[in-house]
Amino acid sequence: MNPPPRREKRQQQLEELCAASLRALSGERYLRYRGGRLEVQERHFPVRAPHLHPDPEHDESRAWRGVADSLALRLKHSDQALVRQVLPAQPIARLVFELLEQLRVESLVADSHPGARRNLLQRFEQWSQQFLDAGQAEGHVGLLLFTLAQMSWILLCGGRTGEQTEMLIEAPRLSLLGHFGAAFGLMRRCRHIQVEFTEYALLIAAKAQELIEQLDDDLLGSDERKVSEVAEKTHLAFALLLDFDQDGEGDDSSSGAAQNNPRASDNAFTYQVFSREYDRERNANGLVRPELLRELRQRLDRRLAGQGLNLPRLAKRLGALLAAPRRDGWIFAQTEGQIDASRLSRLIISPEQREIFRHEHERPHCDCLVSLLIDNSGSMRNHIESVALLVDAFSRALELAGARSEILGFTTGQWNGGRPLKRWRAMGQPVNPGRLNELSHLVYKDAETSWRRARPNIAALLKSDLFREGIDGEAILWARQRLLQRDARRRILIIISDGCPMDSATHQTNQQDILDLHLKHVSQQIEQENSIELYALGVGLDLSAYYRHSLELDLSRSLDNAVFDEILRLLNGRH
Repeated sequence: MNPPPRREKRQQQLEELCAASLRALSGERYLRYRGGRLEVQERHFPVRAPHLHPDPEHDESRAWRGVADSLALRLKHSDQALVRQVLPAQPIARLVFELLEQLRVESLVADSHPGARRNLLQRFEQWSQQFLDAGQAEGHVGLLLFTLAQMSWILLCGGRTGEQTEMLIEAPRLSLLGHFGAAFGLMRRCRHIQVEFTEYALLIAAKAQELIEQLDDDLLGSDERKVSEVAEKTHLAFALLLDFDQDGEGDDSSSGAAQNNPRASDNAFTYQVFSREYDRERNANGLVRPELLRELRQRLDRRLAGQGLNLPRLAKRLGALLAAPRRDGWIFAQTEGQIDASRLSRLIISPEQREIFRHEHERPHCDCLVSLLIDNSGSMRNHIESVALLVDAFSRALELAGARSEILGFTTGQWNGGRPLKRWRAMGQPVNPGRLNELSHLVYKDAETSWRRARPNIAALLKSDLFREGIDGEAILWARQRLLQRDARRRILIIISDGCPMDSATHQTNQQDILDLHLKHVSQQIEQENSIELYALGVGLDLSAYYRHSLELDLSRSLDNAVFDEILRLLNGRH
């Protein structure tokens, strides 16, 4: 696994700020914004308007402020159920309708929020200039949609265009007004009433779809353009407008989006393994010399002693979080509750007697199994000492709380393929062979072994030459299977990783994102089954692109109680 690119890290930071602003402005508590994808109440909320997709590498933070203000207005003033009900199926009509609805809610910004109004205007102006600079208005599709966007922005939001834009859109604007001028003029009057506005927006969207289809037909019938050239121009025109694969809603998205998104369909992705013959599951202590293992344990204990962790406090909070009431006998001689038949005779002898009831006695019981699955890829070497401290302390606190735990690791047997790669070459290198490396799944502590007995073995995490590459999807399935084989009322799987799956041989011989797609598919499968709870702790990286419930950890500072407080909030948030 590679460390996160600088661009990706910046995008995470900007989107976190955007999400914080959204929660504050909309009053929606359960909201997150990651990878250009907005989720409200754990459901995807499509963001299709073209100006709401800033570039983290080139756009400044004020662009993201404009996006946050715009999305907050959408959540506040738009009925998404109505939008889903009437949303056109054709891509161009769908885009136009979404753009008009977004500009409608932006026009409703309160006069008491001049800063938000300024952010909205600046964001749309910035997007417009970027669209022109990229040459997206040179094709007929791009020019028509750009003109319609500018006209709508001026009408609804009071925007102002520059001289260059005015000259560019003058001719197509007159043409568009000739086609739907009456409906266009009425939009501003009913912008406060979504149902009425929707009628006019649908008329305009359908007409835009019709006009572009007609232009395509005219160009295809002309000797001046070839089919491939028209298709290329159309693709370029959409390049800065919308990525339908990211914004498919699942229930009503196009079939193309479902094919490209493993979360859209169980049949969308097939994962293959070339050979499982060399896969191994091993006890990690057997891979480290006893003398070295003792040295590593002493090193880990010295670090733990300097952390100042309050393990009894952590165990108490874990017990409160993970425990559930369990029946433990009866409490007799109560004045209310269930009637105790053995005491009814007392009521006859002494009618004033009221202590003839009983209560069920319940005691908190922690019937929970927690599996800590650690990424043992090469890039984790820089963090592994902090991770070892984390899992060692967490496992001990879980045992004090009455819960069971196991500590697992995953890596590959070799760098760059190993024996499966050699066999594949010997067989003539068939196309798309699937996973081409041997798995090495490591057990540092199993669920039946107490922390005290497993204490020396946990230190094997510090032997960094065991770390190679990582195939996360299969490791999660392995850990899941181990959890399901054990009886527990509640099963929790926590993966600790610093990035995306990586195996060089597999990536070089298959489609580049095969391991990413498999991980996303596995993650969703487990979340849908709901037999175990899946969480992710990202070491210096946000993992929400793969896991619904995730937390980014900063382990560059010392491991303190605040880190465990964040983990407990993550576990508690799901319940």
